[in-house]
Amino acid sequence: MSAPALRGRGGFTIIEVLVAVVILGIGIIALVSSSASSTRMIGRGRSATRAVQAATERMEILRSTAYRTSPDCTALASGTDSAATGVVTSWTVTGAGTSRALRVISTYQVPGRRRADTLLTQIRCLP
Repeated sequence: MSAPALRGRGGFTIIEVLVAVVILGIGIIALVSSSASSTRMIGRGRSATRAVQAATERMEILRSTAYRTSPDCTALASGTDSAATGVVTSWTVTGAGTSRALRVISTYQVPGRRRADTLLTQIRCLP
């Protein structure tokens, strides 16, 4: 063949196509594995959000109970509650006099284990 005839034959060789397919395949596999990881993280975040909401709600109930009585804080007591979302909330009230320490622990299930988050606060009790 002459030089002008070779210039007209453009395109990819089979080796170039195979290399491109392998690189594309590796990229797709990486994307799929990262999307599975993202889905797991979203699920864990959803569980943690429910637990924090339950703890915050319990803390507000305790504050309301403390300031509804006269003198303040006389009706506060430790306890446990279980929500339909699978979050178990337990709380302890410690202290005497003009302040109380409140600790709310929310326990929930994540894949493979149970996890607990703790919320702490101090409230002032007026006589």
